[in-house]
Amino acid sequence: MQYRKLGKTDFSVSEISLGTWQVGGKWGDPFSHENADQILNAAVDRGINFIDTADVYGDGESEKAVGRLVRSRSEQIYVATKCGRQLQPHTNDAYQPAVLRQFVEQSLRNMQLDTIDLIQLHCPPTEVYYRPEIFEVFDRLKEEGKIRHLGVSVEKVEEGLKALTFPNVCSIQLIFNMFRQRPQELLFREAKRHNVGLIVRVPLASGLLTGKFSRDTTFSADDHRQFNREGAAFDKGETFSGVDYEVGLEAVEALKNVFPDQPNLAPVALRWVLMFDEVSCVIPGASKPSQLDSNLQAAELPAITAEQMQQVRAIYDERIRPLVHYTW
Repeated sequence: MQYRKLGKTDFSVSEISLGTWQVGGKWGDPFSHENADQILNAAVDRGINFIDTADVYGDGESEKAVGRLVRSRSEQIYVATKCGRQLQPHTNDAYQPAVLRQFVEQSLRNMQLDTIDLIQLHCPPTEVYYRPEIFEVFDRLKEEGKIRHLGVSVEKVEEGLKALTFPNVCSIQLIFNMFRQRPQELLFREAKRHNVGLIVRVPLASGLLTGKFSRDTTFSADDHRQFNREGAAFDKGETFSGVDYEVGLEAVEALKNVFPDQPNLAPVALRWVLMFDEVSCVIPGASKPSQLDSNLQAAELPAITAEQMQQVRAIYDERIRPLVHYTW
């Protein structure tokens, strides 16, 4: 495992880390703490030291599992969680400093920890990024020892760029993958200039970039890959990176021709993300240990060649860019 510095923090984090949206099991199933414990401990055994969770994952159960892991292990494990998505309705007006403080304190109770290493605003409405009082409350929480650092999780490049204007923002979590390439332009450059770390989520485009899906693949009714393709429940870009499913399948077939010796595209897709040195870490999820093993294969792959990088870009430019590039 290789490690990279996370922005302004003193954290040296595993370049392949773990997102825990699905750590309790596959979509739609009740949260399994046995499953979560197995995946989380296997991750630490393999050198992962950065775990990303949120208060809404499994309605707090994911945070409980992560906290239990940290308390049971002797290794240095950095915990990142998020706040804000509990708000109903999830609007700019609902974001208030006192409410965010309550969320942070509830996360501490869920995890039974004294301090959160990294708290992140959880994809708030764009207007929130223009309200200094929202960012200031985290300075108070840091003074009180309840958090160590603040980050943001964004949907749009604009939100990331605005977040960079707040000195206490140490990291930006964003969607970046072979089907979502816009961030590598201005946002990557500006984040590096501000010494802000980049945490990459949805690196496999909700599984599309594993190369294992087909037109015959079915998803359960309560799987976001079924019900959120048009953004019915949350931002459309979180599901298949906002790419039409059929278009995505065709693009994946083209990618397979670029990497003909790779039966599983997932490690290649993760290795592609890590080719960008502005990225601090990538946080693919896993709902079973075999998926964790697949993700970690990326650490063993050689660097992607310049020719292959150009071919991936050409597939994006031809098939994906016209449909999604300026949306996020």
